[in-house]
Amino acid sequence: MLKFTRVVLSILLVSSFQLVFAAPDFVMIKAQAKLSDDTYLAAETMTALLKDQGQTLVHQATFINSQVSYLLSEKDGVQTIAIRGTANLENVMLNLNVSLLPDAKLDIMLHQGFASAARAVYKDVKPYLVAGKPIQITGHSLGGAIAVILAMYLKIDDYPLTSVVTFGQPKVTNVSGAERFAGLPLTRVVTLQDIVPLVPPLSPLQIQKLDIYWHMGEEVILMGNHQFSVTSGLKSMLRATKFTSAIPSEQNLTAHKMTTYLELVNALTKKSTEVPYKMQISLFGFSLE
Repeated sequence: MLKFTRVVLSILLVSSFQLVFAAPDFVMIKAQAKLSDDTYLAAETMTALLKDQGQTLVHQATFINSQVSYLLSEKDGVQTIAIRGTANLENVMLNLNVSLLPDAKLDIMLHQGFASAARAVYKDVKPYLVAGKPIQITGHSLGGAIAVILAMYLKIDDYPLTSVVTFGQPKVTNVSGAERFAGLPLTRVVTLQDIVPLVPPLSPLQIQKLDIYWHMGEEVILMGNHQFSVTSGLKSMLRATKFTSAIPSEQNLTAHKMTTYLELVNALTKKSTEVPYKMQISLFGFSLE
């Protein structure tokens, strides 16, 4: 009973902390989306496109065993770490291990696959980071999950982290982990039909142990037709309860692609209207709309 009470209070604390956000800066989000997209390119093409964006490539690395890849670039004194994900939705769904294990450095529970990749990126990128210069992090899909954990490591080591923007990012930690890093400057951009941000889904084992996966930060939902919604905390988590175990469709695959995110974000830089996200879900008899 005491554990249940603690978890419920943690949920309410995380949710209330995340209720107030500034309006999304879609020009900034577009710039980060381009950098996330750049990570999928060959080195020669990547360098040219970064130059077109005013970015200078500082370092790029791919880890052979995990196939995780990232780039470090700089523009106007700001360092950006962009981490490649995967556009293969079926592989994401099949390879997503739901186990949470403790991380000694952060003192929270983490998805171990993502945490291991984040530690590898952190170790590799540290020699190239310039002390005192602000750092931004971005990533798509699994790259977004790695980006969030990398941001936690940077924050705990007092690096000047200014923003984290992810696209189609799955969950990485539980309620208490989200509470500990609730102040992370994280914006999670998702599309309506992308199911990767909804995984790992709620499982009977997690509910039994009161140890459920939990998102943190502001969730910006790209609705199409120049519209967007913003959610966070409890409402954002409950969006994941609509997840089903059905085989991902072609529509889900398209919704997860970085090209889809770029197209929708680009449209919002020209015209944007915020609309409420309608979940049509009630909790204890009360509507959450």
